[in-house]
Amino acid sequence: MKITQIRNATIIIEYNNARFLADPWLMPKDYMAGFDAGINSHIRQPRVDLPFSINDIVKDIDAVIITHIHPDHWDDFAKEALDKSIKVFVQSETDKNYMTAQGFNNVEILTEAGILYKNTFLYKTNAQHGRREVIEPLCRSVNMPYDSMGVVFKSNTEKTLYLAGDTIWCDEVNTAIDKYCPEIIIVNACRAEILNGERIIMGIEDIKEVLKKNCIKTIIASHMDTVSHLSVTRDDLNKFKSENHIEKLLIPEDGETLKL
Repeated sequence: MKITQIRNATIIIEYNNARFLADPWLMPKDYMAGFDAGINSHIRQPRVDLPFSINDIVKDIDAVIITHIHPDHWDDFAKEALDKSIKVFVQSETDKNYMTAQGFNNVEILTEAGILYKNTFLYKTNAQHGRREVIEPLCRSVNMPYDSMGVVFKSNTEKTLYLAGDTIWCDEVNTAIDKYCPEIIIVNACRAEILNGERIIMGIEDIKEVLKKNCIKTIIASHMDTVSHLSVTRDDLNKFKSENHIEKLLIPEDGETLKL
């Protein structure tokens, strides 16, 4: 298994001889404004450039996973770069219709029952993109979808991998870990924060909860140093890792490939 951190939540997962591109956000640095509902809205985003050309990122990709349709997980640059016949996995009928309207003709909805793709079982997991009771009504008030999914990868030839997606630590994540016993988890960990002080993805307090799960041998921190509304940086995570001697927490730089 190889995991290449591209930028933000955009990663390439090479698993059981298939190449998955997750959450492609491919626009240039500073292309869009910060989110009005988030902290640091005056900072343009993405804050950093892509480490590779778009052509190199999409080359030889077998399938795309879109955990949810938010503008820092999918954009027009990805739409234009990807072949419209490529396999695309999404979380819901709404997201499938969205991708189909953009011209993609091989879109499939992942489910908790799982599907088999290229000898790998893929299972949808549920998430809380911020505390549901607080953030879901806010999203509804501005006509933005709330839900996001995670994905579990299982095969006979690889360790079980859990891509948690945009979520905080919550019952849904705990349940997924207990059900699938993943040895490796990828967490989006910059603790993106909105104006009312609520975090909408994981930060250090959430990673502390993940660390309590004995089945997990490797934690990979993604979604770092890129969006305007981040409140935890790679430097913060590296300090936490060093001070607490947490060898199994990996914090890849953009462009870095982890071989697991």
